[in-house]
Amino acid sequence: MPDSQTAPTHDWNGDSGTRWAANLARLDLMLEDFGNAAIAAANAQPGELILDIGCGSGTSSFALARQVAPDGHVLGVDISEQLVEIARTGAPANLPVGFCCADAATAPLPAGNFNLLFSRFGVMFFNDPVAAFTHMRRALKPGGRLVFVCWRGAQENDWVRLPMAAIRDIVAPAPADPDAPGPFAFGDRQRLADILAAAGFAAIDIAPFDTTISYGRGATREDAVDDALDMAFQVGPLSRALADQPGELRAEAAIAVRATFARQPGVRSVLIDGAAWIVTAQN
Repeated sequence: MPDSQTAPTHDWNGDSGTRWAANLARLDLMLEDFGNAAIAAANAQPGELILDIGCGSGTSSFALARQVAPDGHVLGVDISEQLVEIARTGAPANLPVGFCCADAATAPLPAGNFNLLFSRFGVMFFNDPVAAFTHMRRALKPGGRLVFVCWRGAQENDWVRLPMAAIRDIVAPAPADPDAPGPFAFGDRQRLADILAAAGFAAIDIAPFDTTISYGRGATREDAVDDALDMAFQVGPLSRALADQPGELRAEAAIAVRATFARQPGVRSVLIDGAAWIVTAQN
């Protein structure tokens, strides 16, 4: 879940937030390997204080809180009131975790307070990434850690590449600025390293992480393909590309995208390739 938005904040508390909330189980399945890899890199210890940036419904916050319990604490921050409320409602009893609806790029954060700044796909949406990371770094203790996972390029990620290639002769793609705030803003490794260095971080390491994504799910192969198609129409670049298109064109696009997913392996999920960076740095 993004913490600083490309769409207005009210959108994450409206249609975008509603769509994300409705697809939480699908999205957690899709992001599971990436989140686990980032949590392993974070190596959270009992007693540590952690800020989870763009925490969404709290999946990563809960996992980190179990690692820092009983004397540590995790604060999850997200701009979506809907997702923060889901996180608060779903928080296990006695787990040292709390949630705040705010933008970590500008929210008042206690200086020198946290051992770890963490994020699972929540830091690529800052309008001014250097300013945002500089602001958040001030909340780290001396020697504190930054760990996050972010997407590499769109063409390396099948959840974008496959459906968008399927509709390229049906809907003209909108021009895109690769450095604009959005899911792939940090796809360029050198640009990402330069941003973190400018924000004052040291010991920056940006490591590729590739995995097979379970996209959609179903009791049968046909159900899984149908679910993958529905997910692509609900969230992601395909949903945006088709949002204002007429019904006939959307139906044509659905046939093309479903055929593309049907060519992928998998039984209870459509299996596709995913590519990310696991980023670590120090204050």
